[in-house]
Amino acid sequence: MLAYLRRYRICNDITELRFLLYGPVGAGKSSTINTIKSIFEERQFITCLVSTETTASHTIDFQKFTVGSEKSGRTPIAFYDVMGLEEGQIQGVHTDDIIKALKGNIRNGYKFQRTPISEDSDYYNKDPTLNDKIHCLVSVLPADKIRLTSDAVIDKMRIVRRAASALGIPQMVLLTRVDKTCEIVKESVNKVYQSKKIKEKMQECSNKLGVPMNCIFPVQNYYEETHLRPDINRLMLDTLIQLVHSASDFVERQTETTGNQKLVE
Repeated sequence: MLAYLRRYRICNDITELRFLLYGPVGAGKSSTINTIKSIFEERQFITCLVSTETTASHTIDFQKFTVGSEKSGRTPIAFYDVMGLEEGQIQGVHTDDIIKALKGNIRNGYKFQRTPISEDSDYYNKDPTLNDKIHCLVSVLPADKIRLTSDAVIDKMRIVRRAASALGIPQMVLLTRVDKTCEIVKESVNKVYQSKKIKEKMQECSNKLGVPMNCIFPVQNYYEETHLRPDINRLMLDTLIQLVHSASDFVERQTETTGNQKLVE
């Protein structure tokens, strides 16, 4: 699976597949990026500061993280991390900013404010191309805390999802902390899809966000391990392949639509 992703090729119209990760503070967005980069570097690789269960979001900028390196082999895959969602209008990332990021209006490095980005900002991209837009929206929720996620935060996630749907952007969900949810899975991540408890959490997530079960992927991130584990890698890589295929399909549809419009003109 690792070799497949390293060899993956995308259409000539874009330089990379772009994924935006969002969710409540402490859901595991930054940990997911660290885990994916660790797998490709074949060693523990930490590039994102990770929020604990009680702290505010460490992510305050719109940050781009590429997958792979000159040493390990670059891939046409990039993840964008945003500040975590919180209750209230001035806490956490504003939904308008996430939606503008989906449309390609926000440039890498923008520092999130209490109010949405202004069109006068140097970081506002007035004329985004397909290269600037997000090609797949990834919701991140902790499996062991779905019920504890406030309705206000879930409502914000639904607002973003509706906007993504209107834009035709595919949406996937990563269900993190599966090892904290089920003892069987804690012993062996390979049994994640055999666990009744994990399936219940997937169904609960589906009900809350309105996402089909086949678009919800349970994963385990590295956070206390000192060495890489094949079972954790395998589960994440299998999930990443599904994300890549979904984003690639979206890009091809957009490219075909643009091509057809040019023919009509």
